[in-house]
Amino acid sequence: MREAWIVGAVRTPVGRHGGALSSVRPDDLGAVAISALLERTGVPGEEIEDVWFGCANQAGEDNRDVARMSLLLAGMPESVAGATVNRLCGSGLEAIASAARAVMLGEAGAYIAGGVESMSRSPWVMPKPDRAFATGHREVFDSTLGWRMTNPRMEELGHTDPLGITAENLTVERFEISPEAEGGEEVASAYDISRERQDRFALHSHEKAVAAHDAGRFDDEIVPVTVPGRKSDTVVDADEGPRRDTSMERLAKLPPVFKEGGTVTAGNSSPLNDGAAATLVASADFAKAHGLAPMARIRSVGVAGVPPRVMGIGPVPAARKALERAGARIGDVGLIELNEAFAAQSLAVIHEWGTDLDDPRLNP
Repeated sequence: MREAWIVGAVRTPVGRHGGALSSVRPDDLGAVAISALLERTGVPGEEIEDVWFGCANQAGEDNRDVARMSLLLAGMPESVAGATVNRLCGSGLEAIASAARAVMLGEAGAYIAGGVESMSRSPWVMPKPDRAFATGHREVFDSTLGWRMTNPRMEELGHTDPLGITAENLTVERFEISPEAEGGEEVASAYDISRERQDRFALHSHEKAVAAHDAGRFDDEIVPVTVPGRKSDTVVDADEGPRRDTSMERLAKLPPVFKEGGTVTAGNSSPLNDGAAATLVASADFAKAHGLAPMARIRSVGVAGVPPRVMGIGPVPAARKALERAGARIGDVGLIELNEAFAAQSLAVIHEWGTDLDDPRLNP
């Protein structure tokens, strides 16, 4: 089986909800990332077998296979295929995993894999009535985040907690998936994730992001986005999320968002964002033929399901699978990139991994 390598990677800046990138369609954002990737790697578009993009929404302008639309808007040949995958927050990673599997199987030498999301441009949606000419009011859903048009049976099963509530659940519940138990063994106990710990994690995250920006660590990966305006164009070349002026005092003043007496706030949760990213996943032979230096080898992938009410703990059993398949342990890993959707879930995962908030390997 061949090895799969990441040999190129770019991303747009990450814009805030309603921010600098809110007027840019998601398929156009995807096209910006794809165009920049091809330009920087020097790989002709016709040598790409397929474009895999993750997208969690797909309810508006990102419908009908945004990967295919983005590659065509980027000027790639019509002979190049495109596929859009959805694993919610892990959609972009799933796209990379899919491309890596195809390379390992020898189907082709190179794929583009990444993702796009425009939460600013997510539409309001409503279901059709069960019969024609139905009377009465209809419910309209905001597709920006969370459930819509939920199956009543899912509600009966208790599987429809809003994302923020799943984070709140992790502050008081612990679900350790035992690697010895067949199918996974659920063991509940208290995590004791306080509001102060969540706020401190959030502050640390902002501080690291600002320091990385100031040190120019994002310069090589960010491709600027030109946003047309009425009088002149605006070039967006920096992330909008990190806050220089935040502090523990400011974070402490924010009210809970998801439930009365809760601890999850807008300050210790990730914001709603707009942006796109693209990587070039290729075989070693393809990389050598095109003079591309390997950035990382994809050794293994792991996925796992957990109780929906604590969905944020999913990286724990998934990482265990990936590490086992790679013949490694968490102590062997030199860099750990962890989803920070909610500080509560990050702290729970860090605890289960046996790592520490100050571990220099963690989201450096």
